[in-house]
Amino acid sequence: MALIEDYAIVGGMRTAALISRTGTVEWLCLPRFDSAAVFARLLGRPEHGGWTLGPVVPEDGAPLAASRRRYRADSLVLETEWDAPDGTVRVTDFMPPHTGDRNEPPRLVRIVEGVTGRVPMRSVLRPRPGYGTVVPWIRAEGERFAALAGPDALWLDAEPPTTEQAGTLVSEFTVAEGARVAFTLAWHSSHAGIPPASDPRADLAATDAYWEDWTGRCTYTGPDRDAVIRSLITLKALTYAPTGAMVAAPTTSLPEEIGGARNWDYRYTWLRDSALAVTTLARSGYLDEARAWRDWLVRTVGDDLENLQIMYGIAGEWDLAERELAHLPGYESSLPVRVGNGAAGQLQLDVFGEVADALDVARRHGLEPCPRASRLQVRLAAVVEARWAEPDEGIWEVRGPRRHFVHSKVMAWVALDRTVRLIESGDATGPAARFRKVRDEIHREVCAQGFDPVRGTFTQSYGSAELDASLLLIPAMGFLPPTDPRVVGTVEAVQRELATKDGFLLRYPTPGPGAGVDGLTGDEGAFLACSFWLADALAATGHAKEARALFDRLLALRNDVGLLAEEWDAGLGRQVGNFPQGFSHWCLSDSATALARGTGPVIPGQRAPHPAATSVAGAGAAV
Repeated sequence: MALIEDYAIVGGMRTAALISRTGTVEWLCLPRFDSAAVFARLLGRPEHGGWTLGPVVPEDGAPLAASRRRYRADSLVLETEWDAPDGTVRVTDFMPPHTGDRNEPPRLVRIVEGVTGRVPMRSVLRPRPGYGTVVPWIRAEGERFAALAGPDALWLDAEPPTTEQAGTLVSEFTVAEGARVAFTLAWHSSHAGIPPASDPRADLAATDAYWEDWTGRCTYTGPDRDAVIRSLITLKALTYAPTGAMVAAPTTSLPEEIGGARNWDYRYTWLRDSALAVTTLARSGYLDEARAWRDWLVRTVGDDLENLQIMYGIAGEWDLAERELAHLPGYESSLPVRVGNGAAGQLQLDVFGEVADALDVARRHGLEPCPRASRLQVRLAAVVEARWAEPDEGIWEVRGPRRHFVHSKVMAWVALDRTVRLIESGDATGPAARFRKVRDEIHREVCAQGFDPVRGTFTQSYGSAELDASLLLIPAMGFLPPTDPRVVGTVEAVQRELATKDGFLLRYPTPGPGAGVDGLTGDEGAFLACSFWLADALAATGHAKEARALFDRLLALRNDVGLLAEEWDAGLGRQVGNFPQGFSHWCLSDSATALARGTGPVIPGQRAPHPAATSVAGAGAAV
């Protein structure tokens, strides 16, 4: 089985495919990110579905790993090349971007091109809908093939001769220098008849043009621009274009610990993750994406704030019931494999702050006001006013007892602070004075109950000894200035107590075999977003060289095509967690921007610190 970092992604803003270095598509859900996988080999075995395309190998031989691969310029068009004994061959993989036409099927296009010599090639397409449980009925329609399974139909248009062999479509051919042959796999409703065939070469030209236009609108021109652009493209790839929602990652159950149980389904829209990604896109010139997300938010949340969830389906679905797929053995035997997400019903007070901050950032970067969104923000602030004093599950979605997490309280403060700003701007009406009073009350309480004056650091929750990497966001959100001794002490303590042997950060301490604060057993890798936060915090507290060195080490963790998972396992020296991870990529982009400006963190909503925070009597002073 391939390492997690051995995969590349292609997508068309409705779903995405993961392709290994051998040219095997090992994960693809159709027609949406959260649909059941038709290729689930990533979490199982070859019989659970996949599509291998590469040079012919002996019958009992493994597929050849590519000699090199890359994305074509600033795009999501993947080029994979093999130097075979008889020549060199290139496979170009892509998914045409969604154009807004509801009748246009999502499709994966694979074009084989002879570079030198004559290379024997083999395509083996094994569709297995239902996460590998269903063997479809495959039938020929002229030179086309349809794989039918319940409501789904997969249509293969293959230019080389193709045969069906025991539920598998096989093509064997030789490609000569200068020759090109194409395959297109499209999803269609099984009851909707025969779909029109598309032109793969026209699809490629349109896809190239789309990405050239999209990346050309990026306003970032500073250092590490290639890394920033690749991260922005990845965020765009995680967008579900029909609604404007954004998934946290296109995969489920890639483990945070190899062989462990910390395996979750990330194919949904977290209000937090999507809000943070949208702020990054808005700051980089992509207001269309911010507008589409804002519209999704207003439609999805509606008027039912009593039942507000912290995540939803990509079309606004509420029911994300979690279950386990017992038939799949899991990535490197990491069980269970989960679909759905039981954290949807948690109380996470920080979410209100991230949403308010995203709306604030988008407005300040030129997004026109939206009365419905402004009314929603004021109503969300009223919920914070009523519930901020409650314990919650926090940013890390603990499955243990609720606690008074410091980060949650800080973000409750942010929600009220940004809403006061909105009301004062004249774009909304609401009780600004009342919100301001509660905001200041939260500030005083956090500084009194969330700070350990003996150790000189904020703590994970009120009265606890544990630390948490989310505390690094205190100065970035304007809660306290980076020069405040309490902030400096917190940055030093978090780095000292949560850094792994290679200097990357854990989110919080994990207990190994026993259950910890999160209610789970086992360990996890260093959380890459937290490590970017540390680089930001180091820069903000006057350690620019150390910040730059850490950022460069983080960049070095990217795979050969610039992608990052959620975490890094220092012991194994490999990426772990769902892949590619939006959280990691928006943090990369923000850190690059911050270091380029030389002003410390550019976390969403960065602003001047709270006025009461500028006069500090000492490290343990309450504000």
